[in-house]
Amino acid sequence: MPNLSELLKIVGRKNAIDQQNAWYNGSETYLLEIGKELEEVKAELSSGRQPHLEEELGDVLWDYLNLLTSLEKEGKIDLEKVFERAVTKYGERIDGIENGRTWAEIKAVQKERLAKELEGKSA
Repeated sequence: MPNLSELLKIVGRKNAIDQQNAWYNGSETYLLEIGKELEEVKAELSSGRQPHLEEELGDVLWDYLNLLTSLEKEGKIDLEKVFERAVTKYGERIDGIENGRTWAEIKAVQKERLAKELEGKSA
């Protein structure tokens, strides 16, 4: 997705600028903004103004990507790993559902795998 790659580059530039401002409060900055933007999405959902709704959804995506970038700079996550985990997690869930497994069964296996991964890191 070339647009996502381009957006991530712009987010990186913006995130570097944000860090130089007095109002910047790390990843918390973007968590607060995501909440505000979600309220704006809710307001636009019933408005019938598709361009406005798309803009607000873009704002949520923007702040979410800024959150991820900030968390990575803080050493709390690996951005690529977030995307990798999402692809694996939801790919498994959809594959499982398409093959007759329940959401609960799939989630239980995934939670167990996460617990083992965490256990392996703390050992």
